[in-house]
Amino acid sequence: MLRPYRQLAGVPHLVSLLLWSIVGRVHLTGTPLALSFLVAGWTGSYALAGVVGGALTLGLGVAGPVRGRAADRAPASGLLLVTGGLYGVGIAVLGVLPTVLPSGAWPVAALAAFLTGLCTPPVTQLTRASYPRMVKGPVQQAVYTVEASLQEMMYIVGPMMAAMLVAFASPRTAIWACGVLAVAGTLGFLFALRRAGLDEPVARPESHSGKTLLADTGLVLSLLVATTTVMTLVSVDMVIIAWARDLGRPAMAGILTAVWGVGSVLGGLIIGGLRGEPRFALRIGLMAGGVAALIPVLPPILTPSSPWLIGAVLAVGGLAIAPAIAANNARVGGLAPHGRRAEAFGWMTMATTAGSALALPTAGWLLDHVGPAAAAGSATAAGLVGTVLALRVPKPAPEVAEAETSA
Repeated sequence: MLRPYRQLAGVPHLVSLLLWSIVGRVHLTGTPLALSFLVAGWTGSYALAGVVGGALTLGLGVAGPVRGRAADRAPASGLLLVTGGLYGVGIAVLGVLPTVLPSGAWPVAALAAFLTGLCTPPVTQLTRASYPRMVKGPVQQAVYTVEASLQEMMYIVGPMMAAMLVAFASPRTAIWACGVLAVAGTLGFLFALRRAGLDEPVARPESHSGKTLLADTGLVLSLLVATTTVMTLVSVDMVIIAWARDLGRPAMAGILTAVWGVGSVLGGLIIGGLRGEPRFALRIGLMAGGVAALIPVLPPILTPSSPWLIGAVLAVGGLAIAPAIAANNARVGGLAPHGRRAEAFGWMTMATTAGSALALPTAGWLLDHVGPAAAAGSATAAGLVGTVLALRVPKPAPEVAEAETSA
C-alpha cells in the first residue's frame, strides 16, 4: 500500500511543488465561508450571500480555460504574477464594501466578486498539468490521490481558519487574511515551479492545435461529473455554515468542516495506496450516499440536531470524497491531449465553479425557505446525477491509461 507513496517522495521537486500548490490554493476553501458570513451579516440573507459567492466562483470558472490555454503556450510565471496581484486587490475591495455601502448595494459586491474571480491565480490547473510531466504509471495515480487528500486538508484548514477569524475577529478580517494567503502562496508556487524546470510549456502536437477540447465527448462528460461533484460539496458547506450560524456558534462550522475533511483525507490515503483500476462511478456514488445520510439528522427533520451526530455522519461520509475527486482528476488528465492539459484543467475549473455558482443560490434559497435537510437533499441529487454521468465516461487511450493503474 505504501509503495506508490515511497516512489512519489523520491521524485525531484515533486513534494515541494505539491506543498506550495496547496498553500497557493487554501484560500479558495476559506474565502467562500468568510464571504458568506460577510454578506449574510450585511444583507441578512443567505440567498444573497449565495449569489455573491456564486459570482466569485463564476468569475473563476469563466477565465479558467483562458488562463489554462495561456499557461500551455507561454511561461507560467508572468501569468501567476499578474493574476496574483489583481486577485489580492479584488479581495481587499470586497472586505471594504459592507462598510462603505448600504445593504441594498449588494449587486456592487456581486460585480466585484465576479471581477475578482476572473483574476484567480491558475495554481490548480498548472499543478495538475505538471504531474504527467514528472511521473508516470501508478505513481501518477498516487500523486493525484495525494493531491486530492491534501485538497481535503485545505477544506479543514481554510474554513477553520476563516471560521475562527469570523468568530474572534470579524468577517472582514477573515476575507482579508484569505487574500494575503492567496498572494503569498502564489509567489511560493511560482518559485517552486521554476525550480522544477516547469515554467516553460511543453510543445503540443500540430494535430491538436486547432481543435476545441469540448469536441471530445468523454472529456466533456468527465467535466460534467466534476460540476455535479462540486455542487454536492459546496451545498453541504453552505448547510454547515447556516446550521452553525442559526445555532449562534459560528466556530462550529469550521469544526464540522474539519471533521468532514479528516474523513476524506483518511479515505484518500488508504485508497491511493491500493492497486487495481479505479471504479469511477462507484466512487462518485459512494460520495453521494455519504451526503444522503445527512438528510435525516438535520432540521426540520431532526430538531434540535446534535453536533455530535452530524459530525459522525460527516466523518464517515467524508471517506469517499478524496477518492472520488482523485479519480475525476486522473480521468481528465488522461483524456486531455498532450500539451493541452493546463487548458483541460482550466475547463475543469470552469465546470467546477459553474457547479458552485448553480448550487450556492439554490442551497441558500432552500435554507431560507425550507431548512438544512432540504439543502442536503439537493446536494444528494447532484451527486446521483454525477454517478449516472460517470458510468458513461470512457477510459483514456492505452498510451495514457497507465495514469489509472492503481485503485
